[in-house]
Amino acid sequence: MNVPDSGKITGNTKLTGVLEDDVQLYRKQLEPGADVQYNPFTLQSGRQGYLILIEGMTDELRLQSDILEPLNRMDPDQLKGWNEQNSNGKSGSSEDLFKSLSQSKQLRLMNSVEESLTGLCKGETVVLLDGCARPLMVALHKWEQRSIEEPAAEPTIRGARDGFTESMQTNMTLIRRRLATPDLKVEALQTGRVSKTDIKLVYLESIIMPGLKEEARQRISRIDIDAIVESGCLEELICDNAFSVFPQLINTERPDRVVTALLEGRLAIVVNNTPFVLIAPSTFSDSLHAAEDDYQNYLFASFARLLRFFLSLCALLLPSVYISLITFHQEMMPSDLLLGIAASREAVPFPALVEALLMEVTFEGLREAGIRLPKPVGQAVSIVGALVIGQAAVQAGIVSATLVIIVSFTGIASFIFPIYSQGLAFRLLRFPMMFLAAVLGLYGIFLGLLMLLIHLMKLRSFGVPYFAPIMPFHPEGTLISVLRLPKWAAKNRPIETAKSNRKRIKDHMRPHPPATPKG
Repeated sequence: MNVPDSGKITGNTKLTGVLEDDVQLYRKQLEPGADVQYNPFTLQSGRQGYLILIEGMTDELRLQSDILEPLNRMDPDQLKGWNEQNSNGKSGSSEDLFKSLSQSKQLRLMNSVEESLTGLCKGETVVLLDGCARPLMVALHKWEQRSIEEPAAEPTIRGARDGFTESMQTNMTLIRRRLATPDLKVEALQTGRVSKTDIKLVYLESIIMPGLKEEARQRISRIDIDAIVESGCLEELICDNAFSVFPQLINTERPDRVVTALLEGRLAIVVNNTPFVLIAPSTFSDSLHAAEDDYQNYLFASFARLLRFFLSLCALLLPSVYISLITFHQEMMPSDLLLGIAASREAVPFPALVEALLMEVTFEGLREAGIRLPKPVGQAVSIVGALVIGQAAVQAGIVSATLVIIVSFTGIASFIFPIYSQGLAFRLLRFPMMFLAAVLGLYGIFLGLLMLLIHLMKLRSFGVPYFAPIMPFHPEGTLISVLRLPKWAAKNRPIETAKSNRKRIKDHMRPHPPATPKG
């Protein structure tokens, strides 16, 4: 046996065919393994074997009916295929083995111990038989998992209320149900030296942006890390700019949003053990588009998109504008407004910047506390805490009532982003804008906006300009990104992702009333 003193198997370790020695190989590799079960069994012919599995990850009832019972019915000659050196086990006399175990669809004959350990740690069962020098892997997974429910981070106003779960198979089923076409392609990858995380690349072959799947495959394949625990870890390792606060991939729990992205020529990255699916590439305008925009009246959806754009500017600039006007540009305010603000700030001992920072930090702290606390308590703390602290701060003369209104409205505006991570970016950028306003006034705000615009125009998402189709400018794409056109008018897919096969609806599809009968 090729077992080092450390007890860890190295190299390409072969089974000996002696059952107890082979079981000992696995014991030394997996010890201490309190959750690993070594279940001996004896066939009717008197031949002995072992089932090695991890507790709670295998369907033991199906293991009995699909594996042990067929093994009991097998002739000794049929087991000859077990020792063949064909790893897929589907040629020669190995066919007899697989036909006898045909009820179980996921069977693999492995050539070494190392090949079987990864499958064992993912919930597969190792079947060892005395006299057979190859382990048989059986994939009969069974573990507790969360049922399909409405996504908590992306509540649905109109549309399907099913959301992704932590099960990759469930997530792929939710996508397949909506795109019943052989054009939907799925590629399997794996990364993480320890975690061995399964990843699926999902795309529509005839629509996907040229070179996108190759680029995604290359970026994921070059990752060398011990574990990918969640899709956010993967997102950080495959984005274009590691130092940007803006999300360069969309993360979503909604299958309908993924399907819409696939139909636009994008690619979905499904990571096992997380309900958040990544979509690449992403643009700035995507963060202002809600999934239900496509299901509502296009006039209201267009209004909602314009409202989100306006409120995003408020979330970024409103405290900064207040600071600049109070500190440098009082003459720009109407006299009545100026006198009212001056009266409310009469007892405030702090400059406008410190006053705004105190309120912003307090508001962010309450928001963070509301998220971390249990849900029923957290909501009460966020609402009551904001009301009590705001009222007490005004009465104590620490901040002005005007600033409390501004900070409250700014906080509300920061929640309008359908993509939560984009809202985080605007919340973070608000603070440097406040410092620029305190130093340079409105000129500082314009300088900050200019720097932000330059950054957005330089940013890429899998090679696609992040500010597309506004920059580089494309008239049709800009119109679609700002407004939600009627289905019959939005004839083409986005120019930034769909380079070919852009037509998605035939001409002359606008509905008309029925013709009036003559006479």
